[in-house]
Amino acid sequence: MQAHFNEQLALLVQAALIEDVGDGDHSTLSCIPAGSRGKAILKIKQAGRLAGVQVARQIFDMVEPGVQWQALKQDGEEMQPGEAAFTVEASIHTILKCERLVLNCMQRMSGIATLTHTYVQALAGYRTRLLDTRKTTPNFRLLEKEAVRIGGAVNHRFGLYDMIMLKDNHIDYAGGIEKAIEAAWRYVNEVKPGLKIEVETRSLDDVKRVAAMGRGKVFRVMVDNFAPEAISEALQVLGPDFETEASGGITLDNIGEYAATGVDYISSGALIHQARSLDLSLKALPA
Repeated sequence: MQAHFNEQLALLVQAALIEDVGDGDHSTLSCIPAGSRGKAILKIKQAGRLAGVQVARQIFDMVEPGVQWQALKQDGEEMQPGEAAFTVEASIHTILKCERLVLNCMQRMSGIATLTHTYVQALAGYRTRLLDTRKTTPNFRLLEKEAVRIGGAVNHRFGLYDMIMLKDNHIDYAGGIEKAIEAAWRYVNEVKPGLKIEVETRSLDDVKRVAAMGRGKVFRVMVDNFAPEAISEALQVLGPDFETEASGGITLDNIGEYAATGVDYISSGALIHQARSLDLSLKALPA
């Protein structure tokens, strides 16, 4: 799992540096001798939950293996203005080349981790766990989902390849819930053994239809845009044979009502698309 993360991060960093550096960091090339070394510190300017420290270290190491690194705080820790997250000592060219990429990643990740942690705190005392979604920034999903994990929630499927999720459009195009489930189950057995199937339901009737023919085939049922009372009814129909997930219309103000139903998971795209980046800066330290 970590190896896959590292491979994907390397691709992300390579693409981001190509986008940012182009044919050269001419600001640095024009005034900093190539062999110069320097030290920088990551300063925290806004309260929240810190995320991206290890990612920052990997970015610097990808550009200049063996940089001198000191972590002053860890991913997931609470942070306050005036604190520092790490220091790095490397070629000044490396520091300045990586500066904006590191800040962009950490600021975005810290904002997501902070919002996620707020949602997780609202679920304290309930058995329900929090999931993210695929409502992510193209080509930045890796780090957005990592920030969700750091914030204390659980990653849902990463993409279209690691789970079958039969949503409303799949069901409508397939000709109904039963046909969609049967086709997906056949596909799993013939093409991708072990791949799990989740089904979205839009009404209590949908739930009953999944319960009637999905046992042993469907592992999780999503109840989409159900009121808490309707979720309680759905859980009675489904019993212990299915994992359950509630989604749609769930906010910090009402998340407790949904968790009180006993649903296994609540998923929220807001963890990522409503998060605001937090303010951090990378500053040179005197030699």
